[in-house]
Amino acid sequence: MTVPLVELRDVVVRRGRRTVLDVERLAIAEGETVAVVGPNGAGKSTLLLVLACLLRPDAGTLLFRGSPIERGAELAFRRRIGLVLADPLLLATSVLGNVASGLRFRGVPSGEARTRAEAWLERLGIAHLRDRPARQVSSGEGQRTALARAFVLEPDLLLLDEPFASVDPATRVKLLDDLDDLLRATRIACVMVTHDLDEAVRIGDRLAVLLDGRLRQVGPPEAVLAAPVDAEVAAFVGTDTRIPGRVVASDGGLATIDAAGHRIEAVSPLGPGARVLCCLRPEDITVWADPAAEQGSARNRLPGRVIRLVPDGPLVRVTLDCGVPVVATITRASAGEMGLVEGDPAVATFKAAAVHLIHLAT
Repeated sequence: MTVPLVELRDVVVRRGRRTVLDVERLAIAEGETVAVVGPNGAGKSTLLLVLACLLRPDAGTLLFRGSPIERGAELAFRRRIGLVLADPLLLATSVLGNVASGLRFRGVPSGEARTRAEAWLERLGIAHLRDRPARQVSSGEGQRTALARAFVLEPDLLLLDEPFASVDPATRVKLLDDLDDLLRATRIACVMVTHDLDEAVRIGDRLAVLLDGRLRQVGPPEAVLAAPVDAEVAAFVGTDTRIPGRVVASDGGLATIDAAGHRIEAVSPLGPGARVLCCLRPEDITVWADPAAEQGSARNRLPGRVIRLVPDGPLVRVTLDCGVPVVATITRASAGEMGLVEGDPAVATFKAAAVHLIHLAT
């Protein structure tokens, strides 16, 4: 069995009487990127401080390559990590001076520190800023400086705390692309915490959903998005349609659910009597403006009425009232061709394989 690079076991952090973090286990492998995602106040930054050995938990253990980090050994561990915050906290010196600062603190000769720093300025596309005062660059350039300052140390583990929260959307996309390329090229393990699900899915080999201080689900992004473990995770990861129901029949791995007055078919081994939550992602639902039109091969058909149309970039989020809210995303072109208007009748269709069932306690 491969020993993780870094591992948390039974970690608990309390503030007064309130538990703000309770993680049974989180392991990060060599070269892996784990994106920790959750809403504000979920405990993400606390988790990162524990991983950085900047906050000692009230209970539990932080291990590095299988060995617990004991009191007095924190500094040696911190020298193996790079840390980038939402506010890069740049020093009052040049961009080059900032990038070389960590190397100089560690006793690297000035000539070598300069050479290594200049190489990372080049890799991050800010070599032209080398002599500019770091506190006079843009927010995106500041984050590139902070990333170069972390990468130049050649850390075993890179920790990122909402690193792109303060940059504009276009800059964020380019920074994410460049960061992804650098992580793949260097094979440096990384933990990035963010409240932005799109960032997490874009960068993470695994997605860890943190809610109320607890890791509720950890797995490949596509698995977490397609099969959330409970209603709260489903809500956070964008499973906008969640319909409670009960399985009334099962045949050959196909379950029939009575849900809000509708019959919904889903691929599932669950048998009759099981209480479930039928979960659907908006991209898996097709909207038809003409209830009488031929509606393809999808096994599920829910008639309703359009109650909301919200532009979302090149898409439109369509909410139907089908006895329960059903949310779909369609292209602006499709919405225009169908002439969708709030108040009009419409039909939502979806395949049985698109329905994810969460088994609820009876």
